[in-house]
Order: sequence, then structure tokens, then C-alpha cells
Amino acid sequence: MKNIPQRTCMGCNTKKDKKDFIRIVKNKENEISLDKTGKAQGRGAYICNDIKCLEKLIKSKRLERIFEMKISDKIYNDLRGVIIDK
Repeated sequence: MKNIPQRTCMGCNTKKDKKDFIRIVKNKENEISLDKTGKAQGRGAYICNDIKCLEKLIKSKRLERIFEMKISDKIYNDLRGVIIDK
């Protein structure tokens, strides 16, 4: 039986299968982007496909602490667009 990777949501701290999350990645050039494939190079953070988790993530500034840099509003708006689309 194949082992399914588990990840933790940065908003609500629940563990789920990796495929159930949206991945945010920071590459070596310190660029933050959404990773739809789940295979982009760099440091990854995961969030549920839920607007409540995104709001918690923004309020707590947890993503900024994880990536050790300021996160632009554009990234958060891109996340909102992806979450609302699904």
C-alpha cells in the first residue's frame, strides 16, 4: 500500500492529505507564488481550500513568519481567487 503524504494547514492546524491543500512556495530568489502542481522547487506552506483558514493565516501573519519576509497583498488576493474559484 502506497503511503499518502500528510501536511498541516497553516490556518487551522489540521492534518490532511497533501493533495487536499493549496501550496504556497518561496523559491531561492525569495519570490512567493502559488504552486498548483505541488512540485515547484522551494520552501512550501500549505493551506486548506477554505476562506476561513486564509483569514486566520492573514490575521496571525503566520505565513510571514514561516517565510521570514513580508508577504504582499497580491499573494493573499491570488489565494482568495483560487479559494473562491473552487
